[in-house]
Amino acid sequence: MTVKITIIGLGQIGASMGLALANHNDQVKTLGHDKSPEIARKAQKQGVVESISNNLPASVEEADVIVLAIPFDEIHETLKFIAQDVREDAVVMDTGPVKSAVADWARELLPPKRHYVGLTPALNPDCLQDSSRGLEAARADLFQQGIIAVTAPQGTAEGALKLAADFVVLLGSKPYFADLAEVDGVMASAHLLPGLLAAALVETTTSQPGWSDIRKMAGKPYAAVTHPLEQEEPMALAEAIMHNRTNTIRILDEYLNTLASLRKDIADEDVKSLKSRLEDTQRRRAQWQMERARGDWSSVESPRPEMPKFSDVMKQQIGGLDKLFGRRDKKKPGEE
Repeated sequence: MTVKITIIGLGQIGASMGLALANHNDQVKTLGHDKSPEIARKAQKQGVVESISNNLPASVEEADVIVLAIPFDEIHETLKFIAQDVREDAVVMDTGPVKSAVADWARELLPPKRHYVGLTPALNPDCLQDSSRGLEAARADLFQQGIIAVTAPQGTAEGALKLAADFVVLLGSKPYFADLAEVDGVMASAHLLPGLLAAALVETTTSQPGWSDIRKMAGKPYAAVTHPLEQEEPMALAEAIMHNRTNTIRILDEYLNTLASLRKDIADEDVKSLKSRLEDTQRRRAQWQMERARGDWSSVESPRPEMPKFSDVMKQQIGGLDKLFGRRDKKKPGEE
């Protein structure tokens, strides 16, 4: 059977999912929605999705899978708006940077027998230097050679987890099972902290009396460090930080300690220590780039235990999405 997937939000992430799924139109049927009807029409014209709906509740009524590929600050209201139209046994997924909060919202808003599974993509390493965003930045291989963390609340149905894993594979990526708190801790370092650092640098430098001269000389290093400010709307980043406060404060304190230590080396004129630390960080970054490009993490980390609720799913061979809803077809008309 064909699985119906609704993608809400047709920016780079959502549209790239649609393009990747287009290669599997024998298994899935895609419908798209975007708050901009113009973007939705353009996405359909470009083959991102097979059909579109400008009516948000109607767009999810028949969906087996609903993907919220929208800014974090829009997730709660969107969930609230569509909750009563989500069909029984449907799986709602999101791609936001904070998972515990979204899981709480899903538990609060979704009716019984609807499932929530969070997705956190790590993109194709070939895309890491690409600064483009939005529909025009969409590409079918955005998730290839990467991993996507799959998270869900305790007690989530095995079928919902299996569905999420198969969905990830169809995108060309690998599922990485983790719990909600684990992903939130990781994203505080990998996503939220860079945004804060970029904001702090801009606030510090533009407040300097000499900014009128600094701005003329600011070049590639300044642009690279402040780049995260271009990738996310301020409200979305602020909301994500506030809903992941504990982890953000923890990693921010560690960063401030590191800065204080570097400051001490400079104040003490300890050139040897400063040079050694800069060389060490350069090596670490080069190592990360090599590992990220290869995407083979098994050679650089010890085996991690299977997450209790996901163990059965991880032992299964990932198959086609059509197998996941097969039991529906076996029911005779009138059967519950």
